[in-house]
Amino acid sequence: MKLKKRKIKYATIFYVCWFALLIFLVDGVLKFHTMVDYFGSYALVEITLLLLVIIPTWAVYKFTKEQ
Repeated sequence: MKLKKRKIKYATIFYVCWFALLIFLVDGVLKFHTMVDYFGSYALVEITLLLLVIIPTWAVYKFTKEQ
């Protein structure tokens, strides 16, 4: 699989923005410890948050068209 610079650029920009938004939501609005108390597992919350960043970033990379 050949990596394309344009696709990587768009995926990286999306990753940074999405990661910053999730950090703001989790640490500022939702409070991480509240989420851990609600779901009952620190590992479950961490894995879910990682997947919420990785899966959309991969989708942006996959569906960005190279010219």
